[in-house]
Amino acid sequence: SQYSAVDTNPLSVYIMQPIWNKIIKIVPLWIAPNLLTFSGFAMILFNYFLISFYDWDYTASGTSPGLVPTWVWLFSAFTTFCAYALDSIDGKHARRTQSSTPLGELFDHGLDSWATSIFVLSFFSVCSRDNGKTGVSVYTMYIYLSIVLFNFMCSHWEKYNTGVLFLPWGYDVSQVVLIAAYLLTGTVGVEVWQKPLLFGYYITDVLVILLIGFSLFLSFPQTLYNIHRAHLKKTLKNDSLYEGLLPLVSPLLLFILLTVWVVLSPSNILAKQPRLFLWMVGVAFSNVICKVIICQMSSTRPELFHWFLFPLALVVYAAISGLLGWTEEAVLGMFTALVTAAHVHYGVCVGRQLSEHLNIYIFSLKKRVQE
Repeated sequence: SQYSAVDTNPLSVYIMQPIWNKIIKIVPLWIAPNLLTFSGFAMILFNYFLISFYDWDYTASGTSPGLVPTWVWLFSAFTTFCAYALDSIDGKHARRTQSSTPLGELFDHGLDSWATSIFVLSFFSVCSRDNGKTGVSVYTMYIYLSIVLFNFMCSHWEKYNTGVLFLPWGYDVSQVVLIAAYLLTGTVGVEVWQKPLLFGYYITDVLVILLIGFSLFLSFPQTLYNIHRAHLKKTLKNDSLYEGLLPLVSPLLLFILLTVWVVLSPSNILAKQPRLFLWMVGVAFSNVICKVIICQMSSTRPELFHWFLFPLALVVYAAISGLLGWTEEAVLGMFTALVTAAHVHYGVCVGRQLSEHLNIYIFSLKKRVQE
């Protein structure tokens, strides 16, 4: 299917696009667009592990503000900007080198679906965990991450039904806010997040309120409106309501299972291992959404239940029934490793199959030689 995306965000159209159009001119023509996409993702990942090294349990900013060196925050701003730039120019570069392929589209959106959670998890280190005085509770973190992922899911569910990806306004805004937040933290120090900003509200409260407002009153209604408009124009990809709602089943079940684990965990697993748990949430979500993206691109039906749901349901049942006892953390660790390995394996396999099928290399513009 031909890729079509619509971007109506004024920030993107009037400010960012002209910047990307200048940056793209310095990218050599022999570089493969997927290399740009992957480099951006690698930078976010590297930055995430760097922050994790200094702040594994999200307490560094709240307890002793100097624990994360200033250069780490400035480096975070730099990598976030680079990733944002690379993600914005990869498609332009593909058109410029006449190398747009379904593989590139899948590669871009697939990595985005994973990067979305990594951006959020890195940002949590800035605001730090609730320590009674300042910070955000781990439950707020979980809800915050879920809302961001819900937004991402909505835009791809919408594309599954309309065939057009309406780029959510929240994307550009969130990237600019992230970069600004890291720069602010690097220049002023994490203390800025620990003083009330207005009427006793902290900056983090304002950001959470903005995010929820953006999602519930802007992104989600827009998604429903776009689907409704396609329905009126008779351009919907799926005739029945069941077919249209099918891609939502697995992500919603995933969210329900994870929430049950968070709420009913005997050892309070989210408070004990927030970084592991939230990372696992992001990876599992990314895999579920990748399947939806592939179905949407290949016009095939998504399966009702994603396979992750079965082992997850088992683990959650074993945890909340007390079967796991003191091993709950260890089991979470193993499950997280399994899910991450499975997701990487899946990505590599799909990439290889597509590159063979389309007769192209993933990271090179050279043509494959036919056997």
